[in-house]
Amino acid sequence: MSDMLLVLNAGSSSVKFALYAAHAEPTVEQLICEGGIGSIGHRPHFKVVDRDGGAVHDDYLAEGASHDDAIATLIGWIEQRFSDQRLAAVGHRVVHGGDLFDAPVRIDPDVVAKLRRFTTLAPLHQPHNIAAIEALAKQHPTLPQVACFDTAFHHRLPPVATWFALPRELTAQGIRRYGFHGISYEYIAGALPGVAGSAIAYGRVVVAHLGAGASMCAMRARKSVATTMGFTALDGLMMGSRTGVLDPGVVLYLLEQKGMTPAEVSDLLYRQSGLLGVSGISDDMRTLLASDDPRAEEAVALFVYRIGRELGSLAAALGGLDALVFTGGIGEHAAEIRRRVCKQAAWLGVTLDAAANAQASGAARISIADSKVSAWVIPTDEDLMIARHVWRLVEGGRIAD
Repeated sequence: MSDMLLVLNAGSSSVKFALYAAHAEPTVEQLICEGGIGSIGHRPHFKVVDRDGGAVHDDYLAEGASHDDAIATLIGWIEQRFSDQRLAAVGHRVVHGGDLFDAPVRIDPDVVAKLRRFTTLAPLHQPHNIAAIEALAKQHPTLPQVACFDTAFHHRLPPVATWFALPRELTAQGIRRYGFHGISYEYIAGALPGVAGSAIAYGRVVVAHLGAGASMCAMRARKSVATTMGFTALDGLMMGSRTGVLDPGVVLYLLEQKGMTPAEVSDLLYRQSGLLGVSGISDDMRTLLASDDPRAEEAVALFVYRIGRELGSLAAALGGLDALVFTGGIGEHAAEIRRRVCKQAAWLGVTLDAAANAQASGAARISIADSKVSAWVIPTDEDLMIARHVWRLVEGGRIAD
């Protein structure tokens, strides 16, 4: 019987997954299938595709099916579809590991209890990450589960890059900058030497992970030295429905002068702002770029402006810049956003190759050959990164001691 590794990424209304053969350290070629169950709580849509994007399964769950139902359906489908293979372990993307976890860890009740401490710091993600872990443990109590943390890549940031200008006792209680999207940044750091060469990979690089959630990371020698997200995944860049950086006085004003409750402020900052709030149209960059509504253009312009501001800050933290890398859904697919960002970054030495940018597919250089600062597109693969971590903790289907 051959083994498989399952990667789960549970969100507020979806459970995404990827399934890998586990006979060797996972690669793209060992992806068996991927997909997910979306619209959980309404009419969940269960769709699976193979490595080449071909349809494998397309169905709907019962109206109102829960996260537990979705997990049970997914595991049942895997066991039926691949009855001659065995799940060796499951890896979970967990958004917040705080200052407790700097590497993937096998999940047990003590780990889950510790993860609950960070629920208020990642309210859009952490509760659902934990719910998926518990649902799976309930249904398959002997199946090993591994947590991989979005904060771990930034765990060794220079101390000065983690501090807020708050009283020391609050810093000691854990109020500090953590950073997120670490699984994506770790993948890009690993891919950089093969794509851009060692000289660039070990130089001063800023990676822009642009998507519904967006952040940037300054790397030196493929290590994080500064990042735009902080105590929560709300800080930094403007995002799909999140504000990004905001004067904290605005929050005080909303509470004290507008009479909003903390829950209402949280909903505003996380779910009603960003591209959605500024445009009043959509949180989807594709929709906004295709729109002729001036509010859509204003939202796009602000998104690009904020990237430029943060890029300058990160370049300062690095003491210069050798390369700019785009990744994430918008970073990989929106050539127009890359064009605008690179044009705005001309002062840093970025000179875009317009044709290369327009035609970029997969990992590609999009700056001219003699650009002082090179620009690249490198597709991220968080699922593969998680699968590799799980594999490294698994020996022949057994979790290593």
